[in-house]
Amino acid sequence: MLTKKSAIGIGIGSVAVILGTFFLLQSLTSNVHDVSDIVDIGKSDVFQFDAQKHYHESLNVTGSSFHVTMKTPADGLKIDNDFKNEISLDWFSLENGKHFINITNTGGSVLHVTGKLQAITNPLIFTSHLIVISSGVLIIGISAVFSIRRPKGF
Repeated sequence: MLTKKSAIGIGIGSVAVILGTFFLLQSLTSNVHDVSDIVDIGKSDVFQFDAQKHYHESLNVTGSSFHVTMKTPADGLKIDNDFKNEISLDWFSLENGKHFINITNTGGSVLHVTGKLQAITNPLIFTSHLIVISSGVLIIGISAVFSIRRPKGF
């Protein structure tokens, strides 16, 4: 027979396991980040991310005038120019590594930046999800043991 404290502990542990598993699966399956930013006059929008070889990236920038600085690994795209009205960037990563994109608004209107960037997920996020799942299993185990044999003082 479960005691009230054991049932609460098993419930809390189950919620931790379910949430940890959900977010772990979500972080493993989604490495495409949708970009939808607005850049004010005189401001910049910076993107720095790691991408693997053959990842597909795309960005569209619209506004009166803007400066784009872009560097991709190896012999990939390297841009350092001023543009007016609109630019569409669409590329595949040639090598694994860090991509750097800086978009500076130099015009008299706001910029609209849209696109999809495919990046490698941070391994610390993966580890944090595993810690949450492990904690949930530990809470369930301790609560189940307390329902079988209650230690003194509980």
